[in-house]
Amino acid sequence: MKERLANLAMAMKLPDVRKRIFFVFTMFALYVFCAHIPLPGIDKEQLANFFAGGGLMDLLDVFVGGSLKRFSILALGIMPYINASIIFQLLVMAIPSLEQLQREGEWGQKKLQAWTRYLTVALAVLQAAGMIAMFRGANAFIGDRFITIFDILMMTSGTMFLMYIGNRITERGIGQGVSLIIFVGIMTRMPQDMAQTYKLWEGREITIANIALLVAIFLATIYGIVKVQQAERKIPVQYTKRVKGQRVYGGQSSFLPLRVNQAGVIPIIFAISVSMFPATIARLLLSEGFIGLVARLGIAEDAVRNAVNALVNYTAPGVGNHFASFLYFILVILFTYFYTAVTFNPEQIADNLQKNGGAVPGIRPGERTRDYLDKILYRITLAGALFLGFIAIMQYYVGPITGVSTFNLVGGTSLLIVVGVALDTMQQIEAQLLMRQYRGFLS
Repeated sequence: MKERLANLAMAMKLPDVRKRIFFVFTMFALYVFCAHIPLPGIDKEQLANFFAGGGLMDLLDVFVGGSLKRFSILALGIMPYINASIIFQLLVMAIPSLEQLQREGEWGQKKLQAWTRYLTVALAVLQAAGMIAMFRGANAFIGDRFITIFDILMMTSGTMFLMYIGNRITERGIGQGVSLIIFVGIMTRMPQDMAQTYKLWEGREITIANIALLVAIFLATIYGIVKVQQAERKIPVQYTKRVKGQRVYGGQSSFLPLRVNQAGVIPIIFAISVSMFPATIARLLLSEGFIGLVARLGIAEDAVRNAVNALVNYTAPGVGNHFASFLYFILVILFTYFYTAVTFNPEQIADNLQKNGGAVPGIRPGERTRDYLDKILYRITLAGALFLGFIAIMQYYVGPITGVSTFNLVGGTSLLIVVGVALDTMQQIEAQLLMRQYRGFLS
């Protein structure tokens, strides 16, 4: 630890690296300031009651640093941009014309980025409108039509603003901008969670034993995440010797790294969206317009409300609903395999190895190499998928197990994102140091 702190101090002495780090923290400060600018039309007491039950909406609030509970201009966070990027990644895999456009170089990349921004605006508008309708159905939103339109425009502008500063962080700072925005959103909740936990201890609602168990799970989860995130299967590759003119190329040995967690945190985000869909539709059915339509059809209003509430409770993961938790776990596993399949192409890897004179020892080039890579990837992805599924449902069980329900960072998706982004940023700082022949964080 002392050596890493010394390396960080050494990095701060480099003018260009220091400038990049200060730029990142300036963007963080701007993010926190904007996250506390509230929007009109909300009933704070009813909104607090809406979030009192926890669930997936509370998890989304963690991703946006509490902006959803505050109903600020950054209530949507960066999620619409992430969803738009994921959609275009899948479309590029499925549509040959988009794949060809991606290979056009810088021009093609700019074209895809422009379309991604347009889709981000559309998704942000739809998500903002749906969120306001959901809050209105829960009697938490009391604004008129003008305030509704204003809030939708402001939340959409907030998402575009976050997309802008995320791109600036990537260009002028250190680390991946969008990931760092989610990172700082999660970390800004920590002081509040720690203060609430302290109040519970001060009021004798929890004991030192509860806090000690929470810390133990916290450290064990970090250790497991670091191990799995950095775990990889190294496939040995031998390159044949080739003679060009008077020079000999190839002949060396290398390896092809296959990560255990190839998909990262994307499968959990997909699973959250699918799991939230029934509850979101159900809450929209509680709107006054739908209830009035049901009353005209002669259906009892109480019966509709009870059915909708039952659907929400039945599809919400948690200690009281093991079926929904198990379904959420299975969704994470399925999406892990799906996203790994669309982002890693064994056939393309096998073709590239064959073109460059590389081969896996004992495996024939071409189709045999493709089948071998596919089999290895299928096996190690199972371990990564089970790990992601376990991490995804931990957030619903750590609170009841430890007796501390106020510290949301322990166990779950948020901790996976925090640790993953921290590791990636450390590696990028290490790269900056290695370019100047300094020892890095991970040496």
